[in-house]
Amino acid sequence: MALNLEAKFPRKQLAFWPSPIHKLERLSQELGVEVWAKRDDISSGLAFGGNKVRKLEWLAADALAQGCDTLVSIGNIQSNHTRQVAAVAAVLGMKCRLVQEEWTKWEDPAYDKVGNILLSRLMGASTVLEGEGYSTEVKETWQRALDEVRREGGKPYAIPAGASDHPLGGLGYAHFADEVAAQEEQMGVFFDTVITATCTGSTQAGMVVGFGAQDRKRRLIGIDTACNEAMTRAAVTKIARATAELIGLNREIRDEEIIIDPRFAGPDYGLPDEETIAGIRAAASLEAMLTDPVYEGKSIAGLIAMAKKGEFPKGSKILYVHLGGAPALNAYHNAFH
Repeated sequence: MALNLEAKFPRKQLAFWPSPIHKLERLSQELGVEVWAKRDDISSGLAFGGNKVRKLEWLAADALAQGCDTLVSIGNIQSNHTRQVAAVAAVLGMKCRLVQEEWTKWEDPAYDKVGNILLSRLMGASTVLEGEGYSTEVKETWQRALDEVRREGGKPYAIPAGASDHPLGGLGYAHFADEVAAQEEQMGVFFDTVITATCTGSTQAGMVVGFGAQDRKRRLIGIDTACNEAMTRAAVTKIARATAELIGLNREIRDEEIIIDPRFAGPDYGLPDEETIAGIRAAASLEAMLTDPVYEGKSIAGLIAMAKKGEFPKGSKILYVHLGGAPALNAYHNAFH
């Protein structure tokens, strides 16, 4: 069953859809299992794109309908999300204020000057460096930024971390499931296993709802990148159930539909381990597919490890969802020495 969300909710298209799906021939040969990639990392012309653009299309339509003039969001210093919020604000002709907290203790004097934060500044965003510690809770620093915009006479639109804990946050990846099904029909293939990075929750949550509405069932595995399985699970569950209710799925999302694998999260949020770095090198050297130390390096490392351990049934067709994030690589240059 297709959800047909565009008939129910306004959307401002900002990227080139559908994002392509292609087989990772050399990685598949290396692992002995069929791996394909869904490339949300390359589907947007907006400052290297990524998964947040898919979510922000629905929030942008809402912000414009409300007559807001400033997008206000929050993330880590090297947040992919805040960079994409800055990009969306730029193309919509809106102002942008970004709270860049220190969620990662990465010792490098260039960490707050290159990569994502540099791109956000180039696009005209005001970046406020204050606050620390990753959490899915509402942060005081973000509330303060919203209040400051109001005091200055602006009308802010509040976008939470990852565009996740927002009434419309799950729509982008619920819609994504329809897109995948249409591509499968066109290509004559069915992906029985889908692998995605998961953190603030709405990417996986949207997929849980979208794939859960389809007749053919598949296994969706979220590779935790927050290094806090309980917090990630709570976020995904909350957003999936709220999204299911919003779109009228007519059934509750079951706990067993939310699969989160905590084994590949590294030492902490934003910190890679040797397995992450090896996964990044493998994807780059075998497929010229660039992944980052915060999210995609961990999800590709998880896929590689699971394949090598024989955790995918024989004959599986695995879809790796590439959510973007490569601009952060420059900020982690010393991880590759």
